[in-house]
Amino acid sequence: MRAVYRTDLRRPLDPNLAVYGAYWNRGIACNPAAIHAKARELVPHIRGVWVVSSRHRDRMPPGVPYVIEGSRPYWRAMATATYLVNNSSFPGGFTKRPGQRYLQTHHGTPLKTMGLDQRAYPALARKTDFGKILAHVGQWDFSLSANPHTTEIWDRVYPASEGASYEHLDLGYPRNDVYFTATAEDIAKIRAELGIHADQTALLYAPTHRDYREGFVPDLDPERLARQLGPDYVVLVRAHYFYGRSAGLGESVPTGRVLDVTAHPRVEELCLAADALITDYSSLAFDYACLDRPIVVHAPDWDAYRTTRGTYFDLLSGRPGDTPGAVTATSDELVEVFRAGEWRSPEAAALRTAFRERFCPYDDGHAAERVVRRFFVPAE
Repeated sequence: MRAVYRTDLRRPLDPNLAVYGAYWNRGIACNPAAIHAKARELVPHIRGVWVVSSRHRDRMPPGVPYVIEGSRPYWRAMATATYLVNNSSFPGGFTKRPGQRYLQTHHGTPLKTMGLDQRAYPALARKTDFGKILAHVGQWDFSLSANPHTTEIWDRVYPASEGASYEHLDLGYPRNDVYFTATAEDIAKIRAELGIHADQTALLYAPTHRDYREGFVPDLDPERLARQLGPDYVVLVRAHYFYGRSAGLGESVPTGRVLDVTAHPRVEELCLAADALITDYSSLAFDYACLDRPIVVHAPDWDAYRTTRGTYFDLLSGRPGDTPGAVTATSDELVEVFRAGEWRSPEAAALRTAFRERFCPYDDGHAAERVVRRFFVPAE
């Protein structure tokens, strides 16, 4: 296959071909998905093809072209596409050719340490190939950012190698556009499809993964939370994608009151459906802030997380700009935050406003358009 790939590298670049990838070939998602959709509208002559692993091909929507990673069509596309868009990295290692343009969109605002900063944490450093990271960075032409904090971090932890450079695009996150463009009818439809009644308060529980744990181990009992809050509440549980397509809730959860939405293809739709977000250290909090809806940080293992992974600021400090809302450390505290109304108090709203101003300054519903017009300029 490599010999054939080397032959393909001598073929001319296709000026009308773009290759997209997301989350290590898990399907169409995140910023690349929003960019692809907008590119089809603004530069329709550019054909988009997605890279997907064989075990995730069932996630591809009908009518969206794709190639299986490592296949003959994959290597042909990587050798001849002019445009490359990914929020992680392309598989197998590829030779970036002169004339190819690579946009690294990333997939979240960094709270936890990233890139070269992970060298300070032995548990991470032992399983991280920093040379490979730097080689990957050397292929980028553009790095997308949602806020000044992110740009500053990316610039330090993903340094360009000597003789290479990339441009920061401070344009906002295309995946967040829908939070500004979705209508009340759109949201009602999503909630109905999920089985959420119009008079129910939907809480989205979406924790991130832990480097020091194996498998998905939730820090709260969603069944207990739903039971204690009563029938007016429904809890949506979304495990991190590292843990597969299920939160493993079992069959004992109250019917219609606790929903495992891990396999739902678009987390943005889950955010639109939710009246509040319960999270921990997930970058989803930065995106959800665009909606100006309540965020509750449930962080019983904050000290362990900071020690093993490292963070760039104190999410639990209570300082405006650092903390997005109410903070809890136990299940009882979490229940009380909702029962007492603290989750949507004026104090929580003030924290959320400062958080949104710091981390969502570029998000306005038009990020995808800005990115497409900047990245595909030669095609216009």
